[in-house]
Amino acid sequence: MNRCDSFKLASTTIIAVKRNNQIAFAGDGQVTLEHTVLKGNAVKVRRMYNNKILSGFAGGTADALTLFERLEKKLNEHGGNLRRAAVELSKEWRMDK
Repeated sequence: MNRCDSFKLASTTIIAVKRNNQIAFAGDGQVTLEHTVLKGNAVKVRRMYNNKILSGFAGGTADALTLFERLEKKLNEHGGNLRRAAVELSKEWRMDK
């Protein structure tokens, strides 16, 4: 057994597929704390900006909820311009850390 065999990869899955102008967007829905599943039906994919934008998150729940709120605010400030809202949010988020 080598050193890497003792590590188990655990992560959230968010996937988006576009084909023939149709989109499928999904998340796994599982919230864990180390090896314990806390919730099996979390909503990690949401509609934003009057249902015109789909977003998904992976990572800490507290950060994700804050990011959803801040992204929604930036989308409203920038008229639904996702690229500009994301850039402005990343600038703000980087300064908060």
